[in-house]
Amino acid sequence: MIAIDRRAFLATTAGAALATAAPAFAQTDTDRALTAFLDAEYETEVLMDPEDLTSQGRKERYGELTDRSEAAADAVLAWRRDSVARMKARFDPSKLGEDARTSFDMWSLELERAQLRETWRRHRYVFARGSAPTGLPNFLINFHRVDDRSDAEAYIARIGKIDEALDQLLARAKAAADDGIRMPRFDYKQGLADLARVTRGAPFSAGEDSPLFADVKRKVEALRAGGKISDAQAAALVKAASDTMTAQMKPAYDRVAAWLTADMANTKPEAGGAGALPNGEAYYAAQLKLQTTTDMTASEIHDLGLSEVARIRAEMEAVKAGTGFTGSLADFFVFMRTDKRFYFANTDAGRDEYLKTADRYLSGMKKKLPEYFGILPKADLVVKRVEAFREIPGAAQHYFPGTPDGSRPGIFYSHLSDMNAMPSYQLENIAYHEGLPGHHMQISIAQELTGVPKFRTQYGYTAYSEGWGLYSEALAKEMGFDVDPYNDFGRLSGEIWRAIRLVVDTGIHAKGWGEEKAVTYFLSNSAQPEAAVRAEIQRYFLNPGQATCYKIGMIRIQKLRDRARATLGPKFDYRAFHDVVLGGGSQPMPVLEARVNRWLARQSRS
Repeated sequence: MIAIDRRAFLATTAGAALATAAPAFAQTDTDRALTAFLDAEYETEVLMDPEDLTSQGRKERYGELTDRSEAAADAVLAWRRDSVARMKARFDPSKLGEDARTSFDMWSLELERAQLRETWRRHRYVFARGSAPTGLPNFLINFHRVDDRSDAEAYIARIGKIDEALDQLLARAKAAADDGIRMPRFDYKQGLADLARVTRGAPFSAGEDSPLFADVKRKVEALRAGGKISDAQAAALVKAASDTMTAQMKPAYDRVAAWLTADMANTKPEAGGAGALPNGEAYYAAQLKLQTTTDMTASEIHDLGLSEVARIRAEMEAVKAGTGFTGSLADFFVFMRTDKRFYFANTDAGRDEYLKTADRYLSGMKKKLPEYFGILPKADLVVKRVEAFREIPGAAQHYFPGTPDGSRPGIFYSHLSDMNAMPSYQLENIAYHEGLPGHHMQISIAQELTGVPKFRTQYGYTAYSEGWGLYSEALAKEMGFDVDPYNDFGRLSGEIWRAIRLVVDTGIHAKGWGEEKAVTYFLSNSAQPEAAVRAEIQRYFLNPGQATCYKIGMIRIQKLRDRARATLGPKFDYRAFHDVVLGGGSQPMPVLEARVNRWLARQSRS
């Protein structure tokens, strides 16, 4: 794990604006009343979700897990309907200021989105990779702090509630299967492998400690070493955890494994997209709306992807020529995919070098940030290998947010079990996407905002967040990075990867593409290693529409920037533009566009 030292970060940004307040909007008493109302409503919402409380660094309901039943989902939706009705009865949107109107519109929109999600909730795959069987241990290991004995007891209590959570999900999976909704067969196999990895080792069987049990021991030992508990108390806590894991947790995992094994026989050998599910066409249209926050159709997205792939291929041809390579672009893809110079050693030393290289790129970026951003994050960032029990060869890197109070840093995670799926020429680009100025910057700034309702610091919209991540990759080039031609090709590889997603995701879910057709299209237009491509394609099957958000969000943000440049001319300043985009938290694309347009109107009048 390579940490970016917060003190060093602040030293390199001395003199820059480190405030994390939103760009100023005049507020009336009514605006402030709306903020107070929405803060109270959001507090009610978050108190219904114990895991969300913990992810925010809070310790209320610390020994509980979130209710995953359909009945609980119904109750939350009923609460949201009532909340929006009360807001609309109390506040007239025409009498709100600009930023307060944004809050009103977003809270209203969340009800529409929640109702749309509820309509299709059984279409979501309950036990797909990364779901509760691995997600809950990961949550406890990375989010549940143990500062005293009561925290350790709450940790063990939560282990004792994993069986209830998995049984709730098992009931939902069975109900979905009765409706004819099953995930692809390949993820039944992946799910069984994940279950086995979590329950391998002590206290379930002989061998090294399982990941969760090892974490219990580490946290209890830290209490003992710190003088907060006695030796006897430490031993009792470890025994209680062991007993709970073997008596309650393991049987629940066995029940899920038994159902997955039996139900797998009901799946087809070839994976099908959303279109193969009951009412699949309408479901996919709903997913595109939820994911992109636009009204773009599958056909429009598919055509956009084809045109973007063609444009980026032309840029790749130019970069290829600059390296002196004389073969075709397809030959260059093979060269980049197979030449050993572009891969770290598939050893622990190679993995360590990968993480150190990522840290070096991020350290260079943070020195440049004050030239392009006024608002900068206060939270730390660490670069870390994905925990072994949930690591998937070739899977995409990802970011886990820190806490709003800075007590837990943001994490840039990489899957490093197979270094042959992690080309070095893409690392610089990925570091900017996941770290700075990408997800860590955007999410940390959102969490640290003041002067806006708290829900706007916590809610996320994939088109905005992933659009920002991809926008950050292109911005890094403009900032003077990606100077190595192979790394620059890696940047274009990252962009075409997201353009390919527009084609492939819509191909799978709206045009009947199978897994092999999707893989073939991807490999013919990208230098991505085949292992990484296959992991990506399987991900698209499991989460319809999500892969389209990156490019659509990026293009929308770039168009807003180009509009700002054209409108403001020499008055255009990147720092001011970025502060408007990031300073309101994550937003649906139409809300962001309205926000930028209002800002441009004010700037034009000044």
